[in-house]
Amino acid sequence: MASSDPSGPVSTGSEPGAAPVSAGPVQWIYRTLFNLGLLISFPYYYRRMSRRGGWRDRVGQRFGRYTPSFIESCRDGKRIWVHAVSVGEVHLTLELIRRLREQLKDADIIVSATTTTGMGEWQKKLPPEVQTCFYPIDRRPWVRQAMDTIRPEAIILSEAEVWPNFLWEAAARNIPVFLINARISEKSFARYSQFGFLFRPLFQSFARVGTQNASDAERLRKLGCSPDRIQVTGNMKFDAALSSNQKPTLNVPQLFADTGIESTHTVLLGSSTHPGEEAVLGEIYIKLIERYPQLRLVIVPRHFERAREAGKDLEKLGIHVDYRSEWKEQRAFPSSTHPRCLIVNSTGELASVTAEADLVFIGKSLCARGGQSPIEAAAAGKPMIMGPNMQNFRAITRTFLEHEAAIQVSNKEALNNTLNDLLEKQSIRVELGRRARKVVDQNLGAVTRSLNMVTSHPIIRQLCK
Repeated sequence: MASSDPSGPVSTGSEPGAAPVSAGPVQWIYRTLFNLGLLISFPYYYRRMSRRGGWRDRVGQRFGRYTPSFIESCRDGKRIWVHAVSVGEVHLTLELIRRLREQLKDADIIVSATTTTGMGEWQKKLPPEVQTCFYPIDRRPWVRQAMDTIRPEAIILSEAEVWPNFLWEAAARNIPVFLINARISEKSFARYSQFGFLFRPLFQSFARVGTQNASDAERLRKLGCSPDRIQVTGNMKFDAALSSNQKPTLNVPQLFADTGIESTHTVLLGSSTHPGEEAVLGEIYIKLIERYPQLRLVIVPRHFERAREAGKDLEKLGIHVDYRSEWKEQRAFPSSTHPRCLIVNSTGELASVTAEADLVFIGKSLCARGGQSPIEAAAAGKPMIMGPNMQNFRAITRTFLEHEAAIQVSNKEALNNTLNDLLEKQSIRVELGRRARKVVDQNLGAVTRSLNMVTSHPIIRQLCK
């Protein structure tokens, strides 16, 4: 594989006309500031990782340090490196990896994740022969050591993972880098544009970019991606959500039964909730249960380590809280005379819980900005309600609203009123869910288009049958 000095102008070399990557003072400034920021932020990230647990697992890989057995496994053969940050990116990439493995003749796939929860999903979902590792922290020596060890022929990044040292090093080694399912929010676009002297050459270096929609494609073009390398491939989350709903990872009916939720009850799910939203749902739940005694509340916090904090907010309202982590099959929780809520404080089980819900509130949309993806609930054919702050999923939200396949509310009072209407009229709930699933069906195929985009590149094509 070709190599050059990263301190000078370099090119991806993957195809004629590959764009040069910025060098010299820009790299020096970034590396200096990154190292300083890493030192300052270390205590914060150490506490955060400690709260999540499991951070000691192969922690050396984050610093480019690998075991002799891992190094030996990478010594021979060719590899394509696929990276997904966390659980969501892992799920949307699984089908592409499965189909890419079927086509590869002369190469294996190695996958990486940034978070421990993402790594856990890789290990649960992929066969044992697929090597896994943690993504290196973007410090030049650690990135170089990772590249020296893995020696990939090509790299596939999911969504918008843009780390300068990593991309500079890939370009210096003539490794083509693909960006799939790319999404650039307005906030990210503004930030990248502000530091265009750093990011514009990096975006120019991508060999291929598959975007979720035309708006993302236009933003990426303005950020420096070559127009002839951008394709609107669609949102792979539609395909991934449909796949995950077909493979339950949890016996939810049994879990519900053991927490007092019967088949005759109506389940309101708070999906990927953020701070403050659990309390809002709890307050509404207490009001509604007086009129609809069959209503039950289930909450899946976006970050499972917040479960106890969310539980305390609910208990202050007089709600009895059960935790998924304390559940053992065939052993029911003690009964309670108080209104009851189940908090699912686990990872990788949201799709299974969603499939058994009757109403879904989309988190991070009422008490926080950005929103969470509504696609998983739509794939399960569930009626969805979301708050006003769906900025990170603006195009998707607009699609659902235009097809009258979801309801968006402006505040807590409107959420209460809407839930009251939907509980009173089951026919409206059924129709909302039917329309939501129809939108998902109409948007399938992004995995196929992304796979075709990647395998059309000369280097990948040479590795396939």
